[in-house]
Amino acid sequence: MGKKNNFHSSRSIKNIHFTSTFSMSLVLFLVGLVILLLLTARNLGVNVRENINLSIILDDEIKNTEIQRIQKYLLSSPYAKSVRFISKEEALEEHIESLGEDPQKFLGYNPLLASFEVKLKAEYANNDSVEMIESKLKKFEHINRIAYQRDMVDLVNQNIQKLSYILLGIALVLLFVSMALINNTIRLLIYSNRFLINTMKLVGATWWFIRWPYIKQGMINGLVASLLSLIYLAATIYYVQYEFGITGMVIPFGTAAMVSVIILFLGVALTGISSYLAVGRYLRMDTNNMYFV
Repeated sequence: MGKKNNFHSSRSIKNIHFTSTFSMSLVLFLVGLVILLLLTARNLGVNVRENINLSIILDDEIKNTEIQRIQKYLLSSPYAKSVRFISKEEALEEHIESLGEDPQKFLGYNPLLASFEVKLKAEYANNDSVEMIESKLKKFEHINRIAYQRDMVDLVNQNIQKLSYILLGIALVLLFVSMALINNTIRLLIYSNRFLINTMKLVGATWWFIRWPYIKQGMINGLVASLLSLIYLAATIYYVQYEFGITGMVIPFGTAAMVSVIILFLGVALTGISSYLAVGRYLRMDTNNMYFV
């Protein structure tokens, strides 16, 4: 009879460990998913900003030496991610290809001007920086004008900022919820051992000696839950890529590594801290009070 009770007790504890680990993995999965979306949105914002063109239109009478001087300056500047020179002939070819008509046929000459197409680095893709760049470029002779999409720059930056704030808010809420759920899960897990903890205290065991096995077990459960949540994330990414045909969506290694580290740290740290606090509650409690918890 005693063996049967011990078997059921052992099985019940295993079920509690499995349930708590599984529930923690789901919570960490949601946190990881939002963090992944936040980092992906940041990377997407950088890519969008760095694809905004700054067009430097040159005068028709500009000499090759002046073109080379401007190009050398742009290539050495801290704000240019890439610089491309477009000659009058290349501009005409691109115009014909995009619009399907040749203005040279009815005008008798090529009306288009040579230009530099500059893609800015993300941190310079804002109107204040562009105005600063424009003031510096005006010092060069034979620059006809500088064109860029001012409204587009404002719209992109505003939308990226709003999206980042929304995702950050959701991440913080989920982090708070995950802390509460993991803490409650650990407390319920240790609740069944409160009399054992009290017995060890009564026979003279030190508080750290009593705490350490529970902290260790909690951290192991947290590690397993973190690994499970990362598997869920990988499966979700695979499903989105191949089931919806978004094969071009590649998560950068740095982003994947950062998400993995954050999830592993949260899983191990939160369960370890929660176990420490939960055991401490019963260590400070009188024996008589344990019957009324």
